[in-house]
Amino acid sequence: MVLVNKQAPDFTAKAVKNGQVIDEYKLSDSKGKYVVLFFYPLDFTFVCPTELHAFQAKLAEFEKRNVEVIGVSTDSWFSHLAWLQTPKNKGGIEGITYPLVSDFNKTISKDYGILFEDLGVAYRGLFLIDKDGIVQHQVVNNLALGRSVDEALRMVEALQFTEKHGEVCPANWKEGDKAMKPDDAGLKEYFAAA
Repeated sequence: MVLVNKQAPDFTAKAVKNGQVIDEYKLSDSKGKYVVLFFYPLDFTFVCPTELHAFQAKLAEFEKRNVEVIGVSTDSWFSHLAWLQTPKNKGGIEGITYPLVSDFNKTISKDYGILFEDLGVAYRGLFLIDKDGIVQHQVVNNLALGRSVDEALRMVEALQFTEKHGEVCPANWKEGDKAMKPDDAGLKEYFAAA
């Protein structure tokens, strides 16, 4: 299911943030901010804590760009709480400060088209949502393939650059690189400078 250029499906669910349960966490409360919404299969697994800690390590970079990072899995909020109380050196996610949403009924994963029905868990889906709630980027990995948090940050930078300057970002563009005007002359000028 492709959600790019569509309204991100809203949800209200229990979540855990900073060790506290939030009974009604709503995606729509983030309107006006950019959102990196990422799904992971299960708490207390192997690739998942590496990703959650990698997002935490770059959290200040996301926040500096007005981006809210939100994690989602099909685990219960009780499981999220227990995992947050488990030290990193024991496979836990102690120290994670962004919200972890409980998709216990699997409706959010279904709405985003990433529920792995056979196992009842979400694939590693990531959705970049703009300030108006429109999905601008999505990527889905199979369970064994961890994501690049740096790539998620690069996509935020590309989106914000495009919005601000009206130019488009070519392959492998990163902040500070040359972009181009979205027309034939812009493409020729870009290649001439390369």
